[in-house]
Amino acid sequence: MKRLLNTLYVMTQGAYLRLDHETLVMEVEKEKARQMPLHPLSSIVVIGNVMVSPFLISRCAGDGRSMVFLDKRGRFEYRISGQVSGNVLLRRAQHNALSNSNQSALIARNMVAGKLQNARNVLLRAARETDDNDSKEKLRPRIDMHGESIKRLDSASSLDEIRGIEGMAASAYFEAFPCLIRVDDSFFNFHGRSRRPPRDAVNATLSFLYTLLRFECSSALEGVGLDPQVGYLHSLRSGRPALALDLMEELRPVMADRITLTLVNRRQLGKKDFEERTGGAIYLDESGRKTVITAWQNRKKEEVNHPVLKKPVPWGLIPHIQAQLLARHLRGDLDCYVPFLWR
Repeated sequence: MKRLLNTLYVMTQGAYLRLDHETLVMEVEKEKARQMPLHPLSSIVVIGNVMVSPFLISRCAGDGRSMVFLDKRGRFEYRISGQVSGNVLLRRAQHNALSNSNQSALIARNMVAGKLQNARNVLLRAARETDDNDSKEKLRPRIDMHGESIKRLDSASSLDEIRGIEGMAASAYFEAFPCLIRVDDSFFNFHGRSRRPPRDAVNATLSFLYTLLRFECSSALEGVGLDPQVGYLHSLRSGRPALALDLMEELRPVMADRITLTLVNRRQLGKKDFEERTGGAIYLDESGRKTVITAWQNRKKEEVNHPVLKKPVPWGLIPHIQAQLLARHLRGDLDCYVPFLWR
């Protein structure tokens, strides 16, 4: 468990990472800045202009330790991992499920149901905690709409219908998102989801956290022997981790979105933590990324009750547990995939 929670994030620009026997060394301007044991690390995320020695890359690949490379803006660039592992029969079952329209729809429907229920719970909590009657009135129809959408999923039989329900609910959710932002600061005004590029500070934070969550889900799927490229809800596309995107859907509201709201509402992020680029794009700067990653790492250590295991587990293990549940369903040990529900 401890190893699964240990991800090293390196964002010191101009740093050089190298291998020294059983340790990782970080040099800055040819001077040793940090040295740590390599063994406890489950993965390494490199952000921006950071160089990595080929010997360190080779060692990590051999150990099954993934390395993810993001650009300075926190956008995913590429990922390095070792040999494909896992039971070939499990991957065969994964591919067979893709060819079975009924099973694909069942998996996708349960993942979307988990996402909608978690999003609804985020909105419900916001409605309970706010004293603003105007916000309550705006939240109520969106909460009701999510409940109706969950009911509609029961009779949805095709992927197109499931995707349509999910899309409408997502639109309603982000329409309500400004009611969840409680700071009186125009810099954090939110006018809808924008991605490529993010057009405001809230979207910049969401996009960065979604990138971190996507990486966690890819690692979790590979850890149980599944192929992150072969998904059910998201269509297949070369280089696209469709299954990782599937798995992260139910976790977006309760992991990435709630961290974003906490950082903004507690004023842990400010205008100084962002930079504006040509064309109106806004991204987290180095100080902003450090703040978000610190919050992300701290949240991964916090415990939450898992409804299937019926016991508290660290948030950081939730993607791994969900990947195991999906693998059990594909092997035939579970009748259906059970999404993670936050209460």
